[in-house]
Amino acid sequence: MKEKTDMNESFMKEKPVFPLLVSMALPMVISMLVNSLYNIIDSFFVAKISEDAMTALSLVYPVQNFVNAVAIGFGVGINALIALYLGAGDKNNASRAATHGVLFAGLHGIVVMVVSIAIMPSFLVMFTGDKAVITLGIQYSTIVFGFSVIVMLGLSFEKIFQAVGRMKVAMASLLAGCVTNIILDPLLIFGIGIFPKLGISGAALATGIGQVVTLLVYLTVYKVSPLPVRLGREYLAPEKEVDLKLYTIGIPAILNLALPSFLISFLNAILAVYAQSYVVILGIYYKLQTFLYLPANGIIQGMRPLIGYNYGAGEEKRVKKIYDLTLGMCGAIMALGTVVCQFASGQLIHMFTDNPATVVSGGMALRIISIGFLVSAVSVTASGALEGLGKGAQSLVISLFRYIIFIIPIAYLLCRTIGPDGVWHAFWITEILTAVVAAAVYRRSVKKNHLNIAK
Repeated sequence: MKEKTDMNESFMKEKPVFPLLVSMALPMVISMLVNSLYNIIDSFFVAKISEDAMTALSLVYPVQNFVNAVAIGFGVGINALIALYLGAGDKNNASRAATHGVLFAGLHGIVVMVVSIAIMPSFLVMFTGDKAVITLGIQYSTIVFGFSVIVMLGLSFEKIFQAVGRMKVAMASLLAGCVTNIILDPLLIFGIGIFPKLGISGAALATGIGQVVTLLVYLTVYKVSPLPVRLGREYLAPEKEVDLKLYTIGIPAILNLALPSFLISFLNAILAVYAQSYVVILGIYYKLQTFLYLPANGIIQGMRPLIGYNYGAGEEKRVKKIYDLTLGMCGAIMALGTVVCQFASGQLIHMFTDNPATVVSGGMALRIISIGFLVSAVSVTASGALEGLGKGAQSLVISLFRYIIFIIPIAYLLCRTIGPDGVWHAFWITEILTAVVAAAVYRRSVKKNHLNIAK
């Protein structure tokens, strides 16, 4: 057992960078692609119910994204802190960070569940007066948010396994959950065989059960396979320094991930003035964006513990190599995504709607938005690297420029000038401007003295 533990604690700074990053990133790329299927599959089957159901799903998505943002963002704090402590050789605080992280994640889940269910009726009324859409949205959201504690705990375990380099476990867990969701979606939505016909509620229940399966796999592996960090009562005692660092890294990461929810709500409000179909198109785009961006985000997930561990160990040259390689790989993926969206935009939109007008308008929107995909690799990589280095505030600055400072005024002004298509043009303009900011912020951050976060 000692030999296995020592390997887990050393390979991240000893193995050559390229094969190391590939070995860490590939399972996460697969994991992120699998994870994206949750939303894609739900949207595909919900679209078969009605366009009202698809609209309800699109309106619920910002709040659903916020819940995931809280789970993933705080998980980033857990991940970064464990990696930094392990890199510095501090096993006790690494285990303390893991234990406190899981405890806080469970508490976050309870709060988020209660608040999200309570606000949803009023939230939906802000964007539509259609009672059918509101009813469908409440049905879906009540069930989905009822699994918030499961989501929070699942993501905390995911980040723990990632922090110690056990990427294949994360991949297997997410795959198990996704397969469960895929199987249950049509059975529960359409009432196939012995299963009841639950409609949009069935989609929500299938997603929730899939998340339960994911968590069960993590718990099973944790029980039977030793990790360099452990959860235990001996680590439960309050530790101000560790807890503060969890939130110092986690809160900016949460805000990073939550900002798109605010943006989507703002854009929905702008587009709803023109036609419901534009709201549908925006919702479809964000479902597709999840799928298109997640391979790159998977690489970021693989990079984050590596860059954090090596930063904590003082291996600054390896930190630079890891960053440069990650940027190149993300750029290649986003270039491929651009090609797909330029030449198959109509087919992609048609997966979610049979309305010919929506397909045409949505295809054009996707072609315009995808212009900015390639350059977005700069801001995505810089933000992920800064989080891995424990510099959550600097990462947040990049996201604020991307989701608030640039795109909101640009989208508003272009809409008033050229109509709803102005929203689509605002995306690629924003990505170019944000890339400049991200490059500057990252260079300035890494030039500072070594962060004493793991000491």
